Amino acid sequence: MTVSRRDVFKSIGTGAAVAAVSATPLQASSRNPQAPSDAVGMLYDATVCIGCKACVAACTTANNLIPDTTMSGGIWQMPEDLNAQTKNIILLAKDGERSSFVKKQCMHCIDPACVSGCPFKSLKKGKYGIVEWDPYKCIGCRYCEISCPFDVPRFEWTKFNPKIVKCELCNFRLADGKEPACTEVCPVGAVKFGTRANLLAEAKQRIEANPDKYYQNRVYGEGDLGGMQVLYLSHLPFDKLGLPDVGTESRAHYGSKVHGVIYKGMAIPIAVYAVLVAAIKRRYKVMEEEARLEAEKTGRPEQL
Repeated sequence: MTVSRRDVFKSIGTGAAVAAVSATPLQASSRNPQAPSDAVGMLYDATVCIGCKACVAACTTANNLIPDTTMSGGIWQMPEDLNAQTKNIILLAKDGERSSFVKKQCMHCIDPACVSGCPFKSLKKGKYGIVEWDPYKCIGCRYCEISCPFDVPRFEWTKFNPKIVKCELCNFRLADGKEPACTEVCPVGAVKFGTRANLLAEAKQRIEANPDKYYQNRVYGEGDLGGMQVLYLSHLPFDKLGLPDVGTESRAHYGSKVHGVIYKGMAIPIAVYAVLVAAIKRRYKVMEEEARLEAEKTGRPEQL
């Protein structure tokens, strides 16, 4: 059976219209961020880290990533920041004459803005509260990159079938009863894996034992942005480590309100589909007229 371009254009227009009618509205919902009962996470103590970057290499190996050696001319793994080849990195922070190492990866927020902002739910809170990415639902809109306050998700610009690259807390290792690669290899215990409840309790115990050691005697991530599953202790101000003062309200809570307005009744997506159908119809009329003129000129039957 031969399919003409006329049939193709008709099917595209019909499909767009059906999709617009059958689409399910996305609703905003009220939020009261609560960590899952089985929530796991990491505790990073910047006062302990020696900057060896063993965690960076282990993460790369465990996740089958290609080491980023651009800065070293192809010799050493030297990423400048998180990127499509790097899910976990150690950076150097400075506050005047004082300095500190800092570990950067996904914070696995209790109520993540990236999850709330993803229009097709390719990002979700999975088992143990881990923020996971589903490649089969992702449309590559990269809204997660924009919505994340910590600039974590990265897009594979160089790939034909690109992924969103971010730490997923080695969930494949957890499924085998192992801990994340980065926490397993840390030689000084600067980053520890465990349940969020236990890690938070340990962080507070460290502060109580050394009240003059830690900045503001507080645990970053306990209540910031509604809480995170990756917690930090530091002797430097947290903003010097690249951890901004984000308040205690979940950004996802605000994002859900915005999306509730944007997608209410699917008004905007339906409008987009309408424009698409109109453009297809206009293009089809132009092609139809070109085919008619060509048929008159050549004497061959009109075809599209």
